[in-house]
Amino acid sequence: MAVALNEFLTNNRGILLAYDHGIEHGPTDFNEFSVDPQFIMDLASKAGFNGLVLQKGLAEKYYDGRIPMILKLNGKTNLVHGDPVSRQICSVEEAVSLHAKAVGYTIYPGSIHESIMFREFGKIQVEAHKRDLPVITWIYPRGKNIKDDTSSDVVSYAARIGLEIGSDAVKIKYSGTVDSFRWAVKAAGRARVFMSGGPLANSEKDFLRQVREVMEAGATGVAVGRNVWQSKNPLKMSEALKRIIIDDWSLTDAEKALV
Repeated sequence: MAVALNEFLTNNRGILLAYDHGIEHGPTDFNEFSVDPQFIMDLASKAGFNGLVLQKGLAEKYYDGRIPMILKLNGKTNLVHGDPVSRQICSVEEAVSLHAKAVGYTIYPGSIHESIMFREFGKIQVEAHKRDLPVITWIYPRGKNIKDDTSSDVVSYAARIGLEIGSDAVKIKYSGTVDSFRWAVKAAGRARVFMSGGPLANSEKDFLRQVREVMEAGATGVAVGRNVWQSKNPLKMSEALKRIIIDDWSLTDAEKALV
């Protein structure tokens, strides 16, 4: 039976602040402020995010309980090349002890190692649901046969995989249009859909447009990191995103929050 994400939703929608990037990207994505996890803790609280995504070490040393936490249970670096595999580095039991309200796990369908991640996820999902913890799956198709990981077919396939393996929510990339992402949301069925924020967009307004489109397509929300804490004013960007995601404002009205 699926586990509800109610703790992470407002008006049945949610905006999550992702800060699990350091293990995969190193400190490359950070500036002098965002490199400090305490800055992110304070930002998440001040901006009123519905949830915060952390890896184990950050949770142990910095998590203060102000925002519901999603603890990532696996990770990998970008120092190893070839088909990716991301293995478990934290248990569900540890997540509970660190006061997580949900757990996250990344799967790379299309990798020659996908079966390892599927098998590991299956055990995690069972254990998490026994403890009434929702499971959110980052599903990023990769491998030599994946030519375009944001194509409509690939993104909708990713969404469907999440539903089929028992995810309570999936985090997937944007497919580029409202209609194509609407199909991905439909493919996900009763699994909630969050758009992955991805790398810094060409402009803040361009990113807000993407968010407005995924919400029109029926998504539950966005899990965003770099497009908030790399922005010129993270608090104003957070406010603009909340206006679109939680309050259902138009793009034009939400852009006024950036001023």
